[in-house]
Amino acid sequence: MVSDDLKPLRIGLTGGIGSGKSTVAAMLVDCGAVLVDTDAIAHALTAPGGAALPALSREFGPDIIGADGAMDRARMRSLAFGDALARRRLEAILHPMIGDEAQRQAGLAGGRTVVFDVPLLSASSPWRQRVERLLVVDCAEDTQVQRVTLRSGWSADQVQRVMSQQTPRGARRAIADAVIFNDGVALDGLQAQVQALWQHWSGLPRGRAMGL
Repeated sequence: MVSDDLKPLRIGLTGGIGSGKSTVAAMLVDCGAVLVDTDAIAHALTAPGGAALPALSREFGPDIIGADGAMDRARMRSLAFGDALARRRLEAILHPMIGDEAQRQAGLAGGRTVVFDVPLLSASSPWRQRVERLLVVDCAEDTQVQRVTLRSGWSADQVQRVMSQQTPRGARRAIADAVIFNDGVALDGLQAQVQALWQHWSGLPRGRAMGL
């Protein structure tokens, strides 16, 4: 049996839309981590030829597949955000497939630290039990709206609708082992926070974490 000290550290990374989570993920990779991006996995599953498409077509009808052969994301977003049952039906298809692929990718990391980028990680999520450390990237809600409208062209109302479906800020912070507040922070300052946390966690024994 491999001792806990020799197993790769598993970090869960989460944060609301526009928080800068992807930037932090890239910085952790620069520190030496292997990134498992569950959102990227979901996109691959629903791209042309994706493994989830047959089940999605059966569940939601063939119109959920666009002319390009991928899931019609705009249509699915409208369904999922407007109907809690539709969202649960979508999650029942995608979440197990995402979990299996994420674990497969993590298994290829060798002894390197694995960072699971999970946008919807909450206290009740199975991911909370799969990771030893949970890092939350946080910022003010007004900052989230501003960042997403600038980069995507969405209206503020669209962004706020997405935010309303995500775990609330307070709930995310309450379950975190560490929080990086990414608001009014220059890129080099953010990087310094990430590197300090990496060094701290790399020196801790495996197992459930104590926050900084």
